[in-house]
Amino acid sequence: MKKIVSLFCMTLLSLFFVACSTKQDTDLKTVEKVDLQRYLGDWYEIARYEHKFQKDCKNVKANYSLRDDKKIQVVNSCTKISTNEFKDAKAVAYNVDETNSKLKVSFFRPFYGDYWILDLDKDYKYAIIGTPSKEYLWILSREKTMNQDLLNKLLEKITNMGFDKSKLIYTVQD
Repeated sequence: MKKIVSLFCMTLLSLFFVACSTKQDTDLKTVEKVDLQRYLGDWYEIARYEHKFQKDCKNVKANYSLRDDKKIQVVNSCTKISTNEFKDAKAVAYNVDETNSKLKVSFFRPFYGDYWILDLDKDYKYAIIGTPSKEYLWILSREKTMNQDLLNKLLEKITNMGFDKSKLIYTVQD
């Protein structure tokens, strides 16, 4: 009986590790290289896929800064539409490889999520951020608003990447 219970536990443990380590297949490509020094600073959210952690948010902004340990300090902030209350959340991020285009971000350690820079303006004025699962998507800008022609161009890009632009929530920035 002891052997059966041990074997059962080992099988469950093995399945757990296999499930947690399964590599996600994706056709999503990131930008070739990101200069982190140029990427740091404030980014305003133009549009996003809605998720519970950003529900009821306007004036959404992210600030990225480099920590002494070379990781990235992330501070996301917004104003709750229903209460006009300011909220912020702090996270830490690190680069997965030397391109700096694939980051892992954690608001609740030890859990990290993907943050992939899918498109980036040559002057670092806008960025498209997503995840390989295509569950998360953000369009960010250095300015609170974006020219409609540029936004249309970015919407076409995300469609070509396989994202559903009809799922986007356009962020109020006032």
